Amino acid sequence: MCGRFTLIEPIPWLAEILGLENPEQVGKVPARYNVSPGTDIAIVRTKESTDTNARELALARWGLVPFWAKDADFGARTINARSETAAEKPAFRAAFRYRRCLIPADGFYEWAGSGRKKQPWFIHLENGKPFAFAGLWESWTGAGGSVLETCTILTTEANEKLAELHHRMPVILPEASYPDWLNPRENRAKVLQPFLKPYPSDAFSYYPVSERVNSPRNDDAACLERRAEEKEPPQLQGSLFGD
Repeated sequence: MCGRFTLIEPIPWLAEILGLENPEQVGKVPARYNVSPGTDIAIVRTKESTDTNARELALARWGLVPFWAKDADFGARTINARSETAAEKPAFRAAFRYRRCLIPADGFYEWAGSGRKKQPWFIHLENGKPFAFAGLWESWTGAGGSVLETCTILTTEANEKLAELHHRMPVILPEASYPDWLNPRENRAKVLQPFLKPYPSDAFSYYPVSERVNSPRNDDAACLERRAEEKEPPQLQGSLFGD
């Protein structure tokens, strides 16, 4: 699963690697050290009003609200979508076919331990580079005609290393798959599903951080400070956010 993540240095990578048509918008993305559900996050998607594969940066609220939902509170239950079933689930299947996106990040948090007190861990790529979660986005129209764009992060089974912390992990897409994932003319689950697999174990490192990250009000560099006393991840007994 994925309930919190970071995007600390978005500007160079978003503009260069993702090939955005509107790179000037990248400068408006602030550094985030503790991105939480219910807030607006950066997504990269294919522009809808064009026949080309031009990519654009947009902001969407984290927690997908399907077009048929009665109210926007629906998104509190859909910050993540299981990749194994997203193509069939009513809340996600339209977005899976027509509104896929990349969600840029450079790390994410997971909680492990038993009882009420769980230890947060910061997970990142060993090489320190940013990456992209596989995401879905949706547009919802409220009673007054206002339009709300929302998104969700796809999850898969944890790789061997991250299974020490949790049995699920967010889907991280390799750069080579970005064009196919964002291709608006491809909507076959049998073609898209192979991209939704665990990222290799040896690509990751993680370390314990303070419980400061438990509060979404804390969104600064102190969230990433290493907690020295933790040596090994405790046995998993659950997650702060569930599956």
